[in-house]
Amino acid sequence: MSGCYRAGIAGTGAAVPERVVTNDDLAGIVDTSDAWIHQRTGIRERRFAGPGENTSHLSVRAAQQALDRAGVDAGSLDLIIVGTLTPDYLLPSTACLVQDRLGAKSAGAFDVSAACTGFLSALHTAEAFVAAGRARRVLAIGAETLSRFLDMNERSSCVLFGDGAGAALVTRWEDCEQGEILDHSLGADGSGYEFIHMPMGGAAFPPHHPGYEKSGHFIRLKGREVYKFAVSTMTDLVQKLADKVDPEEVALIIPHQVNARIIESSAERLGYCMDRFMLNIDKYGNTSAASVPIALHEAVESGRLQKDQLVALVAFGAGLTWGATLLRW
Repeated sequence: MSGCYRAGIAGTGAAVPERVVTNDDLAGIVDTSDAWIHQRTGIRERRFAGPGENTSHLSVRAAQQALDRAGVDAGSLDLIIVGTLTPDYLLPSTACLVQDRLGAKSAGAFDVSAACTGFLSALHTAEAFVAAGRARRVLAIGAETLSRFLDMNERSSCVLFGDGAGAALVTRWEDCEQGEILDHSLGADGSGYEFIHMPMGGAAFPPHHPGYEKSGHFIRLKGREVYKFAVSTMTDLVQKLADKVDPEEVALIIPHQVNARIIESSAERLGYCMDRFMLNIDKYGNTSAASVPIALHEAVESGRLQKDQLVALVAFGAGLTWGATLLRW
């Protein structure tokens, strides 16, 4: 990467709500079944936030775990970046709430909005600050409470999503000597914004707008278009990262947990076996910006990701947005 300093990931963390919502639970609410959901998505269950449990609370739990794993005190943080499409408030940023609750009194804080690519956007930004010498320790977080924005009468979308948070502490290489960030890419195509969007609740249709409808505050998606976009984008992202190294050296691919069928289709196009992909969608569903950092943390904690192995992180989502990161752990 360009810049004065190499950057690595000193620690990771993850947090999910206690409440487990199974496919059978959803079958009691909407016309669906465990078999229907699992066959089409690979999901068995997901987590929903409880009353009073918001994106900031999950973020703090994941962030504190990342700090603990790194042996770093929050007071030494320079910056906190939260990628989310479900902030606690439109104002202030969720990152400011996290900064206060962690006691990171010396840290700046802001959110990034890139939907499912939110964590990789935060990670890219964190690495840029460290590489440029503008910061030494930066928390990159991806967190969501998507359950608050689901139309429980719409089975094509309500069965897909869950809540959670993941975090990574980015530091100068000499402070961690693991998880070196080797390469990044980010992209967008705003012409596809209607593929996945929440049409109301923002400045275009605020609550006092005469055309405002409460149902417009739910996530809407065009499944067929999203499927095509996700398969082609994921395949392209992994291929471009692999082209920069020996593809056989990439020991693990951690994709956005969008849909097991999409990941399987991409793997088939790439000619990769599924053993090279980290999957946990069966437990958590699609947690948007939180999915990649949660899976990264689980790969580290389980020992699936070993020292000196190359790992590719890839994400894609509403915007349309996409991103990829290559690490040497």
